[in-house]
This record gives sequence, structure tokens and C-alpha cells, in this order.
Amino acid sequence: MNGHPGGQEHTRRMLELAALPQGARMLDMGAGAGETLRLLRESGFDAVGIDLSPRTPEVLQGDFLRAPFPDGSFDAVLSQCAFFVSGDAAGALREAHRLLAPGAKLLLSDVFFEDPAALLELAGFALLHSEDLTPQWREYYLEALWREETDCCALPKGKCGYWLLIAERR
Repeated sequence: MNGHPGGQEHTRRMLELAALPQGARMLDMGAGAGETLRLLRESGFDAVGIDLSPRTPEVLQGDFLRAPFPDGSFDAVLSQCAFFVSGDAAGALREAHRLLAPGAKLLLSDVFFEDPAALLELAGFALLHSEDLTPQWREYYLEALWREETDCCALPKGKCGYWLLIAERR
């Protein structure tokens, strides 16, 4: 099972929507086992990945809520299914904003229990694209439950959605 709904096809769609130039400096926040990091590099991006518990040596060990990079270091930040599990999605958005150069892009797909557009606005982003992929996420999550790869009690109670978002740092 992929680390996020839609796997590499979903990541390629995010890259297409963001229309980033070749060689753009990118950070994968919550890079895990590095699948997306490898895809970014194969696609011609200068990519770095960070995760609290990296599962491959090519991913840097570190807390992406307090990333060890200077302000404005990246042309793009990508994160899939990591901001929510950090326990501080708003803090992750603020950190992504800090790490991005003005006009740089955030490529985000994740679970939200509140309006993601409002969270992006508060963090200093202009929303460029928003897509509700909740049905795809439900299928992914049910499969993970069936395979006993996740805990159904790990989510807070209430209505949630899964969103693909492309935003620009103001």
C-alpha cells in the first residue's frame, strides 16, 4: 500500500497542477520512506526530504515543524498525509510558509477537520487550486483498516475531508 491515496499518480498530478520549473528546489515535509523524494529527483527537481522517523538514509531525520533550513530556502514544499499526523497542521503550514521564497508554491494533500482554505489564508498563502478527494481517501483508509495498517481510533471525531491543495506563498 502507498503512503498516501493515489500513490505516484497523485504526486504527478500535484506537480502538473503546480507547474514548477525544472530544477526547482523542493522540500518533501514528512518524506517517510522516500518514494516521493525519489520521484521528485527523477522528475528533475533538486529535492530534499525530512521526517521524524525516516525509513531510508536519503531522507533527513528531523522535525518538519522546526526544519533546519533558512527562511526562503525552497521554491516548493510538498507534503502528503503528514501535516495532520504531525498534530499541528496550522504549525506545519506556518513552517512551510517560512521555508518558501515569496511566490513559491505549496503542494499539499491531507486530511482536514476544518476548512483548509481558511487555514491557508491564516498562514499567508493564496489558494490556487482546491480539490476534494474525500471519496478516494475513504477507500484508501478502509483498505488500510482492512489490512490492519492503521488504527480506526486514531482520528478525532467529526466530519473530515481529504484535500489536494496548491497554494502560493504571499
